[in-house]
Amino acid sequence: MNKKASKILYYILMTLLAALFMFPLVWMISSSLKPEAVIYNDLDSIKALLPSGHISEWFFSYKEIFGRFDIVRYMMNSVLYAGSVTIGSIAVNSLAGFAFAKFDFKGKRILFGLMIALLVIPGETIMISKFVIAQKLGILNSQLAVILPLMASPLFIYMFQNFFKAIPEDVQESAKLDGANQFQIYWKVMLPMSKPAIATVGTLSFIMSWNDYIWPLMVLTDSTKFPLQVAITNINNTQPVYTNQVMAILTISTIPLILIYVFFQKYLVQGLSSSGTGVK
Repeated sequence: MNKKASKILYYILMTLLAALFMFPLVWMISSSLKPEAVIYNDLDSIKALLPSGHISEWFFSYKEIFGRFDIVRYMMNSVLYAGSVTIGSIAVNSLAGFAFAKFDFKGKRILFGLMIALLVIPGETIMISKFVIAQKLGILNSQLAVILPLMASPLFIYMFQNFFKAIPEDVQESAKLDGANQFQIYWKVMLPMSKPAIATVGTLSFIMSWNDYIWPLMVLTDSTKFPLQVAITNINNTQPVYTNQVMAILTISTIPLILIYVFFQKYLVQGLSSSGTGVK
């Protein structure tokens, strides 16, 4: 097979793969823009992927879902949780990564090895332990119970550690000669050089928190504190259930993730592929 044929086959396969992944998203959005009955009437045709032919019907399901449920509150809760987790995750994991990369202390290798070993342990297996800790701290049914456990991540610590470790020691030594202490080196030198890592950890933290369902469901009993993902389940179980309204709330919950990825895609790719020198 010549080079041109291989390239054509590659693009065909990529197009088919993209269509496969895009199909549920397109169907979800189009279903949210048409009446309930039309969704089922169009299932056996290409019209299933198209919105209603009447523009006046496009946002009827959104108007209805906002009228039936306090969607704005749920969205604000999700923004609060995701924003707090993102900021906290960058701060906590970058500090830990800086310590592992630039400090020498007793038991460092063992501690770092144990932390890396945590990467192979599914998060679901330690949920009960986290719940017990949250209960003993007295933070159940509060925003802190949702935010605090998501701030630290072995993967993000490893990413920052790998990034900081690749920065030449001469940079740190030059800062010391200028009179900077360790925190000033971290804050004024290391962090500005690690923007791709910050963007990567921030983006992944936001997505992880925004999509989190099981943990908020476990620690929250007050429905006014539910994030959007937990509220979606309640909406889906509240009679009467309308498919177009369910698709509307799912579309609302998906749009922020798409926007985050579109705007931070460049930094996300750099952060995942960077050698950690801070020089691009």
